[in-house]
Amino acid sequence: MSDLPYHADKSLYGKLRRRFAKLAHTRPASMAGVARPMVTISFDDAPSSSARNGAAILRSHGVSGTYFISAGLMAQDSHLGAYTSAEEIRALHGAGFEIACHTYSHLDCGRAAAPEIESDIEENQIVLKNLGIPLPRTFAYPYGDVSTQAKAVVDKRYLASRALHHGLIVAGTDLNQAPGVGIEGKCGEQTAMEWLQRANAMPHSWLVLYTHDVRKNPSDWGCTPEVLNRIVARGLELGFDFVTFAAGAQRSLMAGPSASRAA
Repeated sequence: MSDLPYHADKSLYGKLRRRFAKLAHTRPASMAGVARPMVTISFDDAPSSSARNGAAILRSHGVSGTYFISAGLMAQDSHLGAYTSAEEIRALHGAGFEIACHTYSHLDCGRAAAPEIESDIEENQIVLKNLGIPLPRTFAYPYGDVSTQAKAVVDKRYLASRALHHGLIVAGTDLNQAPGVGIEGKCGEQTAMEWLQRANAMPHSWLVLYTHDVRKNPSDWGCTPEVLNRIVARGLELGFDFVTFAAGAQRSLMAGPSASRAA
């Protein structure tokens, strides 16, 4: 990835493509087995600062999270800072964090054809396997860009796949195009806190938060360690169940006790 940030297609066609994709290859959440609100802290790409500072904050609170890794970015530099190294990815896995897929090259899956998406995902998984990382169970669309062909690919491979549109995961939410709320920019903390309050009022809900770099002077797509610490502390204060993205997906797909007995 270059130093200049890439932007997904913001044209009318791109917006219509993403909206139409919501109707295809869906995997509705059940949420019947979710007793209290869940929250996931996730890191996209992921910059080395998130592997150091982000992981340290989560560990200090006794919770885990998810790192969506594009292995082709390892140890490169960008507007987000240096990306995670192989050693940092191994360390994250060893500390109990989920290592999930974000394609190998940070591919824009909204514009790419299905064979290209398949190939890029496969290459990412091969590199992660060579690092000793188990096969990823979840996915995040780079740039949040989605298409029907991309959803067809991830539907065969993953429990859940996260996009970037705001929202809570509730009964009926499509886990192949799950919403997420960014902890980023000047309003990131306020936005995250507001969504924590919304989710807290809905026991059968799941909030997925994401950021990129976690450092003193973050990019427009990152946050400071202090902001992340306050958000995690608030989630614990409200009684949220902190889960990795994979664990949240598993619970979201479970049938409730009555449904299990009926089956």
